[in-house]
Amino acid sequence: MELRQRVTAAVRAQFGRPTGFWGRAAGLLMAHRSSNRRRNAWAVSLLNVRPEDRVLEIGFGPGIAIRELGRLAWKGYVCGIDHSELMVRRAKRLNAEGLRRGVVDLRLGSAEHLPAFDEPFDKILVVNATMFWREPVARLEELRRLLRSGGLIAVAHQPRGPGASDETSAAWGQEMEAALAQAGFSEVRLETMALKPAVVCALGVNRRDA
Repeated sequence: MELRQRVTAAVRAQFGRPTGFWGRAAGLLMAHRSSNRRRNAWAVSLLNVRPEDRVLEIGFGPGIAIRELGRLAWKGYVCGIDHSELMVRRAKRLNAEGLRRGVVDLRLGSAEHLPAFDEPFDKILVVNATMFWREPVARLEELRRLLRSGGLIAVAHQPRGPGASDETSAAWGQEMEAALAQAGFSEVRLETMALKPAVVCALGVNRRDA
């Protein structure tokens, strides 16, 4: 049991920035766990992505949501930013077709050091990445500047590990709802998906011209 706990802890520690052997193990888990696929598909569905949309995902991991976004925004542009070289390589394999068509663009980077973009985005997606942000409100303010007026952000989270529960999810949702409002987003609302534990997604609209 002690060895199993050490292995579990080693894999869990890799979810922040997967590297090496244990990072590959974490990537496999993220890519193949049913709840991860369902969580990402649900979060993407809340954005109501259109064929010509420009979409940005922060912390795309193995690229599950990127693939769905590329399928929906098939005449648009889907950019992903992740700070793990291992995940960028894995996501590029999963999204080879989107990359070949020029719809998908995957970059190594982080929410703290975002690249410059020529045009604003219509939608922004963040799934299970905010727990690695040191200053969530500041990060959200920067993301809001990348959205067009009327653009939509979806920030989803499903807690993992010991103590994860529906109550944990609800508490995170309340904090993120407040953070989005503090960052200047309007029409902030929460959506919940009934997994175990629940997935909570906070959404906000950029009304900077209102």
